[in-house]
Amino acid sequence: MTTSLLRVSTPVAPGGRDKFLDVVRAGAILAVITQHWVMPVLSYDHGTLATGNALATPGWWVVTWLSQVMPLVFFAGGAANLISLRRAESSRAWLAARVRRLLVPVLPLLAVWLVVPDLLQGMGIPPQPLQVASSIAAQLLWFLSVYLLTVLLTPLMVAAHRRWGLWVPLVMAVAGALVDVARFADLGLIGYVNAVFVWVAVHQLGFAYVEGRLGELTRRGALALSAAGFGVTALLVAFGPYPASMIGMPGAPVSNMSPPTVLLLFLAVGQLGLLLAFRPQLNALAARPGVGTALSWIGARFMSVYLWHMPALIVVSGVTVLGLGYATPAPGSVLWLVMAPAWFALCAAVLLVLLRLFSRFETQRDDAVITARTPQLVLAGLLASGGLLGLAAHGFQPLSEGFAHGPIPWVVLLAAGFALAGRQVSLTRLLARAVAITEAAKVKR
Repeated sequence: MTTSLLRVSTPVAPGGRDKFLDVVRAGAILAVITQHWVMPVLSYDHGTLATGNALATPGWWVVTWLSQVMPLVFFAGGAANLISLRRAESSRAWLAARVRRLLVPVLPLLAVWLVVPDLLQGMGIPPQPLQVASSIAAQLLWFLSVYLLTVLLTPLMVAAHRRWGLWVPLVMAVAGALVDVARFADLGLIGYVNAVFVWVAVHQLGFAYVEGRLGELTRRGALALSAAGFGVTALLVAFGPYPASMIGMPGAPVSNMSPPTVLLLFLAVGQLGLLLAFRPQLNALAARPGVGTALSWIGARFMSVYLWHMPALIVVSGVTVLGLGYATPAPGSVLWLVMAPAWFALCAAVLLVLLRLFSRFETQRDDAVITARTPQLVLAGLLASGGLLGLAAHGFQPLSEGFAHGPIPWVVLLAAGFALAGRQVSLTRLLARAVAITEAAKVKR
């Protein structure tokens, strides 16, 4: 039997780990880090930090078709969520553990960045680069906000998958396309609805890998799937309103990423088919002792690596660009090619220090007794998701700018969500207390 006709084995044995998913997760986070560290084009002059994107260089958009790996993160998350859900004693227990595990690594980031902007302001850092830094430190929280929603929906979406299979992401793809039509017809804000349709659809593909046809594809079938995904993506770019870059570009009128377009779902199909075609080789790579150790290390710190890699970039940029006057060479030049590895190494060194300090919040076992019931856990997830989205949109502005314009309201939402994800409380009593506090505030005004 030829390699192209060889069927892959069942994705994951009961009680075991799927090494392919480990490779996808680790590869995705490394691709995210590499893209975020290499693409900034920075210079500083008279209190103003100029920022550009190396991937805006003509022709470099093609890199984003492989480097834009957030679809793979949602795919791997969907597969992992289904695997862990079917092992859990109940959906309530699974939801409680998942929400807490996602929120705990965020706590040290909040603690640090509630203080850092005012500290930098006191050190004389000008307002404009300070605003850039505070925004960059928070902007990636959008992923956690949306991913929390997918976690809350997982039990329902698993039931839908087991009843309708691949029809679920297909229907969501159609819905996502209709949202894009409305968005490009001057109803721009409706595009953010695709943060649910697109990412939940990609999340469903993870279910289809664990319990469906994606996990049983031959290499030939996987390559055909990849060709179809990338082919539809190319057609939509060539004849539709979609930009060629899979990430947002400075000054571009349309972004495929913010809000997400249905194009990212087809990109996910292309990337996933390509990886599935080489799944046996990736599994063999993961079986090597050194690689397996690295995968375990990254897997245990996935959220910490994601949350702290941009602060690492901020530290390196602050010291070299603001402090030493370094300016990024022209992207693609010989000097840029020489300096890019050194820049990456500096960022990696700072990230390792930050992980040494803060990854323990993710790696240590959470022994908290969680008694919250499912409705309370859903409310907790929604509050936390709203707080994270607010921080991503507004950044960690200095506390001196006032309560309403700073990060405090969003941090309060997030903290409330984290607290509700613990012990059971009376939601009726909690609502009555919130109403009483609101009425008291109105009386004072």
